[in-house]
Amino acid sequence: MSAPERIPPRSVTATDPAAAELLARGELTVRGRIREASNAALYCTVTHEDREAACVYKPVAGERPLWDFPDGTLAGREAAAYEVSRATGWDLVPPTVLRDGPYGEGMCQLWIETAPGAELLALVDGEEPEPGWKAIGFAETGEGRTALLVHADDDRLRRLSVLDAVINNADRKGGHLLPTSDGRLYGIDHGVTFNTENKLRTLLWGWAGEPLPEEALDVLRCLRDALTPAGPLTAALTPLITPAEIDATRARVDSLLASGTHPEPGGDWPPIPWPPV
Repeated sequence: MSAPERIPPRSVTATDPAAAELLARGELTVRGRIREASNAALYCTVTHEDREAACVYKPVAGERPLWDFPDGTLAGREAAAYEVSRATGWDLVPPTVLRDGPYGEGMCQLWIETAPGAELLALVDGEEPEPGWKAIGFAETGEGRTALLVHADDDRLRRLSVLDAVINNADRKGGHLLPTSDGRLYGIDHGVTFNTENKLRTLLWGWAGEPLPEEALDVLRCLRDALTPAGPLTAALTPLITPAEIDATRARVDSLLASGTHPEPGGDWPPIPWPPV
């Protein structure tokens, strides 16, 4: 009598409701290292029962110390960014959990396959962007040439700019934008977020000072309700960031609702990350 045929595991995608559970409970197997990452980032597979997926595992032990963020907190901030993204309903951050792994506690995030050829950023000649684009600022491109750095006037990017304002993202680079073949857009690398001081640094300044869309205002109102002391988002963030950082997040939501506009660059912190990609 022959053995029953083994059914291959079912692959899980970012839109699958079971993705976070798989990341939290599955067995992690390290397949390689992502060498271009500034902190230790390991490419893994995660398997649980009949499901599997590729993922990124960033152990706390591999985090480089930063002068303006407490040591050993970046993984928790990445998981907190996912919780806020999930609460918006926009799902702009891939499923992310804080869990134990082969090298200790760390962040585990679903791997996202990007679609080639999706233009979201560009360097152009001239002083004004073409229709469909928003100006970021001028950049030196070598040999004394200056070009205008622009990003797409894209609703997905606009939502991400609102999320970044809420989580106080200090490092929104072009390489952290992952468009997919199904038309979705994900943002990654949220380790330097949720600081109590204003550190917003991003390439998505094209809407600075403009009124927030009604959709964004509705989302911010929902976040305000979820961030009350007994709210569900407060409960989800409490194991991941400090009470002072949750209070600061609550204050940023209130400030955005009070102004009704996209934030503008401040003068105390470089507004654009370097390198921009």
